[in-house]
Amino acid sequence: MMSKNTSSKPSSERMRNRPRRPRVIANFARTVDGKVSTRNLTPSGFTSESDLRRLLEIRASGDAVMVGRHTLAADTMSMTLRDDDLREARQAAGRAAEPLRVIISATGALDPAWKVFTTPGARRVVFTTQAMPEAVRSALAPLADLHFLHSDELDLAEVLLVLRKDYQVRTVVCEGGPTLFRSLVEIHAVDELRITVGPVIFGGAQAPTLTGVSPEFFPHPVQLTMQSMEVLGQECYLSYRVRKSAS
Repeated sequence: MMSKNTSSKPSSERMRNRPRRPRVIANFARTVDGKVSTRNLTPSGFTSESDLRRLLEIRASGDAVMVGRHTLAADTMSMTLRDDDLREARQAAGRAAEPLRVIISATGALDPAWKVFTTPGARRVVFTTQAMPEAVRSALAPLADLHFLHSDELDLAEVLLVLRKDYQVRTVVCEGGPTLFRSLVEIHAVDELRITVGPVIFGGAQAPTLTGVSPEFFPHPVQLTMQSMEVLGQECYLSYRVRKSAS
C-alpha cells in the first residue's frame, strides 16, 4: 500500500521554501608543509601581526564566528574584535559591533573560566549534546545560549540551519579546528577557504593538517577555484572558492 503524501505543495516548491544554510568561510594559517598546529596542539602563533589583522578583518565580515572546543581551549580565544575601526565599520553598516560567538562541542566539556566566557563581547551560542555535564550547564546558562542536539554527535547541518533561522546568520566564519572543518567539508557546507601560508616547517605525522590527522580520504576530492593570491612580507595569502559537487 502506498503512503499518502500529506503535503499540498509540490516537492519542488517545498525544496525552494526550505531555509538556506548560511554561507561558510573557513580561515586557517598553515605552515609550508601544511600543518595548522604542532602535534601537541599548541597555539598556532607562527604568523605575523599583519596576518592577525587579516584574521580580524575576515572575522568582521561574518555574522557569526564558529570554533570547536579544542581550538577554543588551545588558542585561549575570546572570539572578539579588538580593533575599534572594525567594530565601528560594522555598526556604520547597520550591523552588530561584533559577530555572534558560536562554540561547537559534542562533549560539552567547556570551562566557564575560559577567556571566551569572561571577555565581554557579542552573544555566545553553544551547540552541544546531552553529554554536557550538569555543573557546566548550570555555570554556562547565564553566559550563553545553550542548544542541545538530540544525538551523540553534533549534526552540523542542523547547527547551520538554527543559526540562519533563529539568529538570522547569513555568513559564518569558521576558524577551526581541523576536525570541525573536516566535518563541514564532509557535508558540503564550506563555500570559501582562506589560507595564510607562514614561512615555517613543522614536520611530523601527528601534527594536524587542515583536515586533522585522520588517514581517511574523502569519498571524492574537493575541488577548489583560486580567487586570489597575495604575498606580503614573508607570508602568502590564498583565497579559494569551493566548487559545488554534482550531488
